[in-house]
Amino acid sequence: MGGMSGKRGNGEGSIYPYKGGYAAYVWVTKPDGKRARKYSYGKTREEVHEKWLNLHAEAKKGPVATRHRTVTAFLTYWLESIVKPNLAPLSYVSYEGYVRLYIGPHLGTKRLDKLTVRDVREWLTKLAAVCQCCAQGKDTKRSPASRRCCAVGECCESFPSRRVIQGSRDALRAALTHAVTEEEIGKNVASLVKVPKPRRKRIKPWSVVEAGRFLADGVVREDHLFAAWVLVLCLGLRRGEVLGLTWKSIDFDAGELYVDHQIQRAGRQLLHRETKTEDSDDFLPLPELCLRALRMRRAQQIGDRKAAGELWQDSHDLVFTTKYGTPIEPGNLTRMFALRARRAGLRVIPLRNTRHTCSSLLVALKVHPKVAQRILRHSQIAMTMEVYAEASEEEVRAAIGKLSEAMGGGSG
Repeated sequence: MGGMSGKRGNGEGSIYPYKGGYAAYVWVTKPDGKRARKYSYGKTREEVHEKWLNLHAEAKKGPVATRHRTVTAFLTYWLESIVKPNLAPLSYVSYEGYVRLYIGPHLGTKRLDKLTVRDVREWLTKLAAVCQCCAQGKDTKRSPASRRCCAVGECCESFPSRRVIQGSRDALRAALTHAVTEEEIGKNVASLVKVPKPRRKRIKPWSVVEAGRFLADGVVREDHLFAAWVLVLCLGLRRGEVLGLTWKSIDFDAGELYVDHQIQRAGRQLLHRETKTEDSDDFLPLPELCLRALRMRRAQQIGDRKAAGELWQDSHDLVFTTKYGTPIEPGNLTRMFALRARRAGLRVIPLRNTRHTCSSLLVALKVHPKVAQRILRHSQIAMTMEVYAEASEEEVRAAIGKLSEAMGGGSG
């Protein structure tokens, strides 16, 4: 700056040849109040002139950041200002985890506008081979006496699953989509990288015979969750939906059930939320077996309440509660299902795989086809008959008969 011209005002600056193209800068005030030059570059003078004019306009409006944000700085802003206020608590918890554990440690220090497709591809390849027990210090967090792997120099090689890798990529992609919308970057490099889809293990669903044996075993043992298993196996309800049921959502006289709430775990809290789908709020008809199981459950809960006395906590009028009236953890329901399957001498299948048994079970229980149709439409299960077909008529009759006997005679 020549001594004559004095200080240049906000937004002034110049354009000059630079590395086979042109560069320009503008004097700006930064968010911290200090003054600095903000640069832009381009191939032709015209291109740079246009960028320079834009910089000018920006400088007139107020403070301008001269440095581009790092990936971490942007992700932190995105989680707090975009995800938290606008998305379900569960989405925030999930995105926050991916950012903290898998994205930040590898890409966090890079400049957001300098992130390339290659960076993302290399990150995902590397992520697949980083032991998470080492990376997150899981073993070091244990008391010195009980350290057993990474902290004592024997890496346990707990590499992220394909699902985690896919989730990490998806979280970064969602954040970058927002950065593109806010015109902080030009293109979303994360959406240009292919991730191998997680291989789904094909698990054979239970046959009607297996489901019947499981339920009969539950009645005999007076399982407090018997009615929950009945609703899962007969109506194809999801875990959160079963746990979110309130007594108000059951109409014993009309024999109907209204699925309107679910229980979810989000980080440190259990949420009792209304179900998302508007169209699932029609009533589901309850087959006789479900009604009887729910009546048994009501009697059990009244017994529990008496036994707990002052320790009973009334929570939301829930159908399925612990012996002190508190909500049941979704993860615990899954664990209890596996435990009880083992105890009944059955193949252990994931709780959500039971949805496919539902249609055959309804046929075996001689539920009226019209009723079955309504139930199956709700769970979006096609009317599949294979599971029913593979067991002989006698076996199925015997299994259902046993269940009926266990529930105190009568059919269904």
